[in-house]
Amino acid sequence: MEIEQNKIEQLQIRTYENREQLGQDAGQMVSKKIQELQQNKDYVYIIFASAPSQNEFLETLARDTNIAWEKVVAFHMDEYIGLDLAHPQSFGYFLKENLFDKVPIHHVHYIQGDSSNIEKECERYEQLLRTHPVDIVCMGIGENTHIAFNDPHVADFNDPYWVKIVDLDDESRQQQVNDGCFGSFSDVPTHAITLTVPALLQGEFLYCMVPGKNKAKAVYQTLYEGIDARYPSTILRKHQNAHLFIDKESAQHLHESL
Repeated sequence: MEIEQNKIEQLQIRTYENREQLGQDAGQMVSKKIQELQQNKDYVYIIFASAPSQNEFLETLARDTNIAWEKVVAFHMDEYIGLDLAHPQSFGYFLKENLFDKVPIHHVHYIQGDSSNIEKECERYEQLLRTHPVDIVCMGIGENTHIAFNDPHVADFNDPYWVKIVDLDDESRQQQVNDGCFGSFSDVPTHAITLTVPALLQGEFLYCMVPGKNKAKAVYQTLYEGIDARYPSTILRKHQNAHLFIDKESAQHLHESL
């Protein structure tokens, strides 16, 4: 497998020929880190993203028999308001289908997007995260450079909250249609619960999988715009243990700029 490696500030960058290689290698790297941590910890705490960009990565993890899944506790990083866990478009459902139902995981803490009191649900989930410091964050980057659902207009690098309610910008909602998650723009919910930027960055190890041509502009901005909340993913360049996985398609503007 041919891998091009680079580093910008603190961010380690690995470029692959295609998304299949990306997902396979990212899955193997995360598996190795989980196994390493499990040597000295009762449980490893992991946050997972829910998006088609994660498919190959999650598939690799789900097949891995070397991970002691009974020693893994999982969180997810965002959820639409109004959708319950059984709804096919909910992020909790996506992760159940693609990973959690396939492995003997110890426990999953789901965000309850259909809670009757969304503010209380944010407080509950934040308390869980503060009580169980996260070891690994497995994430992506949105077409507008969002991380989780921290779109540029709501992202705050110094957010006092770890979990909050946000409204989704039009580009973020359109991405859900582009990804095939919803049939039309009007079908996409307008609000969500999200982990904030500080909540994601408190993870000890960050692995960010970003394949596909639709992410090419966001990858370029992530690496070359100033570190600014207008481009939320730029903050990844400041994390001590962050890895960005891209393929030829998502890296295409990097090569054009040389």
